Amino acid sequence: MKAPLVALFAGLVGLSPFFATAEPAQGSFVASQRCEAFQSIRKQSNPDDLAVQPGQRYDVVEVNKREYDWLRIRMPGSATPLRWVSASCGTVEGLAFNTGKDAQRAGGGDICSRPDQHDGYVLAATWQPGFCEHSSYKGSKPECEGLESGELQISHLTLHGLWPNRQSCGKRYGHCDGPELKLSADTLAYVRPWMPNFQYGTRFGRYQWNKHGVCQTQMDDDAYFRRAVDLVRQLDESKAGQYIVANIGGAISRRALYQKVEDEFGSASAANNFLLICSGKYLQEIRVSLPRELKPADSLVGVVDGQFAASRSQDRSECSADRILIEAGGR
Repeated sequence: MKAPLVALFAGLVGLSPFFATAEPAQGSFVASQRCEAFQSIRKQSNPDDLAVQPGQRYDVVEVNKREYDWLRIRMPGSATPLRWVSASCGTVEGLAFNTGKDAQRAGGGDICSRPDQHDGYVLAATWQPGFCEHSSYKGSKPECEGLESGELQISHLTLHGLWPNRQSCGKRYGHCDGPELKLSADTLAYVRPWMPNFQYGTRFGRYQWNKHGVCQTQMDDDAYFRRAVDLVRQLDESKAGQYIVANIGGAISRRALYQKVEDEFGSASAANNFLLICSGKYLQEIRVSLPRELKPADSLVGVVDGQFAASRSQDRSECSADRILIEAGGR
C-alpha cells in the first residue's frame, strides 16, 4: 500500500467535517518520503501522478483542520499545482493560520509584521514619466525634477519596489524587524539605471527596504535589490512592457495589454497577476503578483511558473478605461 494511503483511510472518518473545517494557512512542508499528492482526497485523484520527493520543500496553502493530518501544498510546474499530501509524509515548519484571531501568536507578535510570513510577492514597476507628471509627490522626488529639466531620460519601466505580500494582512504586511540597508557600491551601480531615485541617494531605497525588504530573509539587501531590478527588466522586456514602450507619447488599450499577457504566459488566467495603476487617464504603475519562491528564470513566464491568481487584486487607482495614455518623459 502506498505510504499516504495509510493516513488516508484514517482520515476518511467524518469526511464532511474534513472539508467544512479546512483553513487557509502559511508555512513550509518538507517531505521525508515519497508520497502521492492528491488533487482530491475523496476521489484519490492524482493528475500527472505527482508525488512529493524526500528533502524537497513545498509551500503550504491550506490544512484540513486545526489539528491537521492533511496539508494542501503548492507543486509548481503542474497544470493543477494545488495538491493534498498526508502530514505523516514529512515535517511542517512555520505554520500560521490566516484568520484574524490568529494575527497574534504566542511569543511571535503581530503576524503582519513578522518576517517570512508572506505567501507571495508583488513587483511594483513605475512608468516614471506618468508618475512624475500626473501625481502629487510634494517635491520629494528629485528624479522627477531630473525628468522635467531633461537631466534624466527614461524610456523603460522602473523599480518602485518588490513587496513580500501576505494576503490575509492586505496592505498591513510590512515593517518587520531586520538589518539596516548597507548596499555595496556594485549593487548601487546595478540599481541606478532601473531605480532612478538612486541617482540622487538611497533615501527611497532605504524606505523600501525598511518597509518591505526586511519582511523576507531569503535575500540580503544586495541580493534583494538586484533581484528586484532583474524582475523589472524582465517585465520591461515582456510583450506587455514592449507594448508600452512602443506607444510612448500615445496610448495603449487595456484589453490589448492583458491579451498580450495571456498570449505570452499561455493562459487566460495570467492577466489576474497584472494590475494597471493610473493617475487619471495616464499609466503610473504596473503591479505583478509573483510566487513566494522566486525561481531563477530567463523571463517572468518562468518566474511565475504557472502560479496564476484566482482573481485580480483590487485597488482604487486601477486603470478603469480601456484607453490608457503613456506619458513621454523629459522636455
